[in-house]
Amino acid sequence: MTHHDVVIVGGGHNALTAAAYLALAGRDVLLLERDDHVGGAAISAEAFAGVDARLSRYSYLVSLLPKRIIDDLGLRIDLVRRAHSSYTPDPEDPARGLLIERDAAGGAAFARIDAADEAGAWSAFGDDTARLAESLFPTLTEPLPTRSEARRLVGDDRIWNEFIERPIGEAIESRFSNDLVRGVVATDALIGTFTDPNDGALDANRCFLYHVIGGGTGDWDVPVGGMGAVSGELARAAKLAGARLETGAEVTSVSPDGNVSYRQGGVDRVATGTVILSGVAPHVLDRLVGAPEQPKPEGAQVKVNLLLSRLPRLRDTSVDPAAAFGGTFHVNETYSQLAAAHAAASAGTIPTPLPLEIYCHTLSDRSILGPELAETSAQTLTVFGLHTPDRLLDTHDPDELRAALQAAVIASLDAVLAEPIESLLLTDAAGSPTIETKTTRDIELALAMPGGNIFHGPLSWPFVDDDAPLTTPAERWGVATAHPRILVCGSGAVRGGAVSGIGGHNAAMAVLESL
Repeated sequence: MTHHDVVIVGGGHNALTAAAYLALAGRDVLLLERDDHVGGAAISAEAFAGVDARLSRYSYLVSLLPKRIIDDLGLRIDLVRRAHSSYTPDPEDPARGLLIERDAAGGAAFARIDAADEAGAWSAFGDDTARLAESLFPTLTEPLPTRSEARRLVGDDRIWNEFIERPIGEAIESRFSNDLVRGVVATDALIGTFTDPNDGALDANRCFLYHVIGGGTGDWDVPVGGMGAVSGELARAAKLAGARLETGAEVTSVSPDGNVSYRQGGVDRVATGTVILSGVAPHVLDRLVGAPEQPKPEGAQVKVNLLLSRLPRLRDTSVDPAAAFGGTFHVNETYSQLAAAHAAASAGTIPTPLPLEIYCHTLSDRSILGPELAETSAQTLTVFGLHTPDRLLDTHDPDELRAALQAAVIASLDAVLAEPIESLLLTDAAGSPTIETKTTRDIELALAMPGGNIFHGPLSWPFVDDDAPLTTPAERWGVATAHPRILVCGSGAVRGGAVSGIGGHNAAMAVLESL
């Protein structure tokens, strides 16, 4: 048995962030990761055998990582702003589409889809989300504000009510009339969340809020070197500070009094900590501490990685494919299509067409390709299919569903391309096409994310109700559990989710206040 100030369960990017902060502060830190590497979902991997390309296999963009964390830990991370904002083909006429530039969205862009009068509404909506970002993003690395304090920070009751108090669908429908434009706005409320924008539970609002406040601007950036470069830097910082990072160490139980049992190299071991930090999903932590089983969270996405010989040609010949794929490429994501897809998935069927969001890492950063491949026109695509909830696996064979979802992704994408996407796939060492599909069940098995939920569970507001208890450091930082010696440091923390390091930072701050 060994004793430490802090034992961290799990080795994802948030856990590494916490380890680095605590070790820098002189605490004795032991981190236990079941896999043979750290990084969790924020890793790069050779997805295709014999092909020299390291893809961001699960997480793909950096959204909420504060500069404060980068500076505090001395991280050598380069983040690249994508050249364009988004492109959305018109599903009724794929020969035209809406191309939104990063810094402007004039009437001409909207006129191409017969929606010129939406330009003003788009600009005003962006001003409102910018107000939210400027007001709330700085609070994510501070003790939790109360609801009333957060409202005062925003300083505009109309904005607060539209985005926080009322279903986001109401704001979208009242401020936009074009079905395609409404859909582009709504997707930020649905990525990884299976809900309807008009649902009174406001799950869509919370998802939307985190998607538009990152960095105080809402930008989602490409990490140079892939997502593994982010986790690699966090691991380097933690080790340099003196944290002990143990891989191949599967935690089997955690006791509220500070004992962590784990198995490593075929040997059962025990470590004790004055404080235990949990980087695993709260549902997994419940199992480890022997708490009564709760309903499993549900993810709602399918992830497809492709390696192409070049970018595909579009049916919309007026748009350069490099511009279309240079931001977020939306496919079959009109507001009505999103609603139909939610209804189909709720009824247990794969949506047709399947709504897609597509990202091309290599247009911004070719360093993830080997030298020879980088000299060619090869490109990676990351496809994120919406409204494919984990419940589909309750009634489908996993392998058959994976194949069906991959086919649905290809069919949806082909509908807006001038050539079949499969004709552009490279082949791996075995001659197989360079495409891989990850369902929610695949994600759960690989990353221990229950239900394949990429946020570890339902997202929370970045504030607490006015009468919430804030007496302990863990409560004030949004990392408390039912057990005083166990804190959450992963995506399951208040203000957790996405690649941010915020959960790890806030857990470390709570520990430093208490030890």
